[in-house]
Amino acid sequence: MSDPKSPLAQLIGATRRALMLFALSVSVAHAQSAAPAGTGPAFTPTRPVTLIVPFPPGGGTDAVGRAVAERLSQLWGQQMIVDNRAGAQGNVGSAQAARQPGDGYTVLLAHQGVFTVNPHLYKDSGLDPLRDFKPVTRATQQPFVLVAHPSLKAQSLAELIALAKTEPGRISYGSSASGPQLAGEMLKSAAGIDLTHVPYKGAGPAVIDVLAGHIPLLVANPTSVAQHVRSGKLRALVLFGKDPIGVLPGTPTAAQAGVAQAGEMPEWYGFAVPASTPDATVAALNRDFRRVLDDPAVRAHFDGLGLVASSSSADEFARQIAADHARAGTLVRQAGMNKP
Repeated sequence: MSDPKSPLAQLIGATRRALMLFALSVSVAHAQSAAPAGTGPAFTPTRPVTLIVPFPPGGGTDAVGRAVAERLSQLWGQQMIVDNRAGAQGNVGSAQAARQPGDGYTVLLAHQGVFTVNPHLYKDSGLDPLRDFKPVTRATQQPFVLVAHPSLKAQSLAELIALAKTEPGRISYGSSASGPQLAGEMLKSAAGIDLTHVPYKGAGPAVIDVLAGHIPLLVANPTSVAQHVRSGKLRALVLFGKDPIGVLPGTPTAAQAGVAQAGEMPEWYGFAVPASTPDATVAALNRDFRRVLDDPAVRAHFDGLGLVASSSSADEFARQIAADHARAGTLVRQAGMNKP
């Protein structure tokens, strides 16, 4: 049993408390849903639906997945079960989802890194996201953030760059997926510095290590680190995106920090189903997922986590995945990220 005072236990506990409060607010506001009064769900499951989240509890993917699953369970009158399947930077759980029947009863929490970056990093992952899935909808889109342990002698990105140039390869940064890793590598390229990458299987373990000072830097989504920045346990240096976010006020964007190239690939989460799923089922799922994602209570909940709700049509999400997949290939080659 884990120590209830450990950072991981506190992180998971905080996530669960936030979700309980969110579920209560959703129940109170249920009659004021964004969907027209009297309308029922478009997808009508007769048994529980599984949502595979390809990362461990405690990170942004888990927070999004559990919030949406809670609301859809209410809408459908059937439980949506969150199944965390971590490993290989999201490939393990995603491959597991791809192998399931295309009947609408298995949905994947689609992650930008898994769908657009991993295919250019792994020679044989057993997964081709463009072939193996049909997109349902985008869920959120937000920047990654680079945070530092207070012991690092750099109060700003400019100071970090100057320090790294005097100690090439000696400063390390962590990430829990290929998306934030790519952001870190793009920073190295844009700033002309050498940082050593340390991979993690999930945001929870990575946050624990940066809080303990085992690694001085971490590239993560805002959900995983914003509370620690606010408490002074971590320092936010730069947002890898074009726009600021409310939970990290005063943190410069990549362009404001003079490394605009590092902000060209923001993070997104979405939902997808096995490629054999009929188009009619995809359309029904899209309507129900967007009904949840566009609800003001859900949008406010995500905003408080540092996530920007951004639902879409299935076609729009498919076009974005294809475009980001092609773009990531170019950026991976430019950053010199090699396939293992």
